[in-house]
Amino acid sequence: MKTGTCDIMIVGAGPVGLMCAYLSKICGLSFVIADSSEGPLKEGRADALNARTLQLLELVGLFDGLYSRGKICNTSSVWSNGAFLSRQSAWWDDLEGCLHKHFLMLGQAHLEGLLDQKLHECGNAVHRHTSVLQIEQTDRGCTTFLSDGSVIHSSFVIGADGSRSFVRGLFGIPFEITRPRMVWAVVDGVISTDFPKVPEIIVFQNETSDVAWIPREGDLDRFYVRMDQDKFSQEEVLEKIGRAIRPHVLNFDTIVWFSQFSVKESVAERFAVGHRVFLAGDACHIHSVNGGQGLNTGIADAFNLIWKLKMVVHNGASVSLLESYENERKPVAKSVIESSGELVRSTKYSETGTHAQDYVKLVEKRSGNITGMGIRYGKSGVAGTRLFDFELMHREEKTRIYSLLDYSKYSLLVFGDVGELPSGSDYLQCLQISNHFGGGEIRAQSLPFDNVAVLVRPDSYIADVFPLTDLPAVFRNLEIENLIESLS
Repeated sequence: MKTGTCDIMIVGAGPVGLMCAYLSKICGLSFVIADSSEGPLKEGRADALNARTLQLLELVGLFDGLYSRGKICNTSSVWSNGAFLSRQSAWWDDLEGCLHKHFLMLGQAHLEGLLDQKLHECGNAVHRHTSVLQIEQTDRGCTTFLSDGSVIHSSFVIGADGSRSFVRGLFGIPFEITRPRMVWAVVDGVISTDFPKVPEIIVFQNETSDVAWIPREGDLDRFYVRMDQDKFSQEEVLEKIGRAIRPHVLNFDTIVWFSQFSVKESVAERFAVGHRVFLAGDACHIHSVNGGQGLNTGIADAFNLIWKLKMVVHNGASVSLLESYENERKPVAKSVIESSGELVRSTKYSETGTHAQDYVKLVEKRSGNITGMGIRYGKSGVAGTRLFDFELMHREEKTRIYSLLDYSKYSLLVFGDVGELPSGSDYLQCLQISNHFGGGEIRAQSLPFDNVAVLVRPDSYIADVFPLTDLPAVFRNLEIENLIESLS
C-alpha cells in the first residue's frame, strides 16, 4: 500500500478536474489526480469555448496551444424549408472589453489532451484506471482510499467526477434532477452537401425546431437532433437531418461519434462540505447542452476555486475565504440552468409556431451566460465584474492586459503616474499603466480607467477600485486579509 500527502486530492480527470490540477500547479499546490478512465477523451462531448473561457485560457498560458486548432463562429442563422430567414450576431458585437468576440468551435478532447500533456510534462500525471473507494474527513484534512491500494492524505478534496459524482453521493449532498421529456441525438462527422455552408450555427425551422447544425474544428460538423423517444436508430436520426435540410441534400462521408442524451437539470444543494471538500463542474450542476455552457461553466468553477485554496495554504488567508466559492458559483449555476432550460424548451414549445426565431431571440436575451461575459459576482457596482480586456504596449511589444495578469496573485493596476510602486509579494503584483503619450514600461492608447487603482483578483474579476489619492493608505494595507475582505 502506498501512502502520500498533498494539498489537494482531485477526483476526476475530465476537463474540470484536469484544469483544477493545472491551476494547482501554477499556484504551487501539490496534488494527486485520479480517474478510472484509460486516458483523456478522444472524441465527442462539449464542442465550444466561449469568449470568457478564451480570456481565462490567456491568463494561464493555454490560449495559443488551442486557438489555432479551432474554428471561429460568432453568427447563427435560421432556415425554413430550404429558405434563409435571418442571420444574427448582435450579442457578440455589443460586448465591451472583449477582444475575441466569438466561440472557438473546438471539441473537448483537444482541451483534455493539452491539459493531460501539461501534467505529464511537469511530473504530475493522472493516476489512470484508478477509482476512489472511500474518503474520510476530519477537522485537519481528508484521507482518500484509492482502488490501487494508495492512501492519500490531503488538506482538501475536489470532486470533479461528473454528474454521477461519487464524492457528492458519499457526502450525501442532495441533487434533485428534473427530467423534461426531451431526448436528443448528437452526430459528429465529415459531410458532403449542396447546402451553402458557412461556419455558423444553423437552426432549422420546421414543425418544431428540432435540428441544429454546429460547425466544428477541421472537417468536422455536428448535428443535434431532438428525437423525444428513448429508442431510435442512427438511420432515423440521419433521416430527420435530411428532412430538415430539404430541398438540399446532405450525406455523411464519415461518422466519428454518435450518441444520445436526455435533458437533465439540477444544482447541488451544497458545493462544499465544511472547508475541506468541494464539488466542481457537472458534479454540482447539470443542464441542457443548449447555449454551450456546460464545459465553460465548469472551467470557470476551477478558476474561482483554486486561487482561493492557494491563498489559504500558502498565504495565510482565513478559511472563511473558501465559503465564497459556493456563494459565488451556485447563483451562476442556477442562472445557467435557467438559460439553457429556456433555450431547450423553445425548440419544442412555441405559442406562435416560430420555434427557431424564438430560439435565437433567447440566445440574445441570455447572451451574458452564453458568451460568459455577463457573469459577475455581486449585484451592483464595479466590484465583482470581469476586468475588461484591452491592448497595450509592454516593453515596446504589443500585447493585452490578460497576458500580464498572474493567476497565482492579485494584481493592483495603477492607471496614472504615482511614482515608484511597491515590489509586491507572492500574493500581489503591482503594475503601473500609463496612457499612450506617457512614459513607463506599460502603455495603452485607450484605457478603461483613469486616475484610479484597480485591485484585480487572480481570476481576473475586479475586487475593488480606489482613487489614486487613497493609494498611500492602500499600499500600507496590502495584507492578504485586507485584499480578500470584499469576498468575506
